[in-house]
Amino acid sequence: MIFRDIPVGASVFLDANVLVYHFIAHSTFGPSSTELLDRIERKALVGFVSSHVLGELSHRLMTLEATVLFGWPAQGIIRRLKRHPAEVGQLTRSAQALDKLNLIGVTVLPVEGQQVSRAADVSKQFGLLTNDALIIAIMRDHQSSHLASNDADFDRVSGLLRYAPL
Repeated sequence: MIFRDIPVGASVFLDANVLVYHFIAHSTFGPSSTELLDRIERKALVGFVSSHVLGELSHRLMTLEATVLFGWPAQGIIRRLKRHPAEVGQLTRSAQALDKLNLIGVTVLPVEGQQVSRAADVSKQFGLLTNDALIIAIMRDHQSSHLASNDADFDRVSGLLRYAPL
């Protein structure tokens, strides 16, 4: 299923990759990701993320911006940013993205300690990495089954409807 298949009025959890595609204007996945966020802004869908997904988004946008702004190679970018804190202060795209998500009307859910514990069980059950398992734990707590993500690993989770950009 693709983003266009998400039924009107549905609540959909947004994975970080979808948001990254939108904010970097990804040539392949950007248009459908932007269309999805437009549907949320028009209130045709209810969009939500968790605070940990926003952290992933911010981190990824910072690293991508640094490669472009400073001409640094992607390999070793984290190490380089840690050694150049003044340059980190020049990175603005992640803060702008977070402000934009707020304007669009995406709801941000907190991450609770109990959810992190349950995510460990989800990880074992479905073979998901921690951050992905945490998405499932949070979605279950909010009785949500619709996930917008380009990560096929989520297809192993029973009861989940994953929608991809294309």
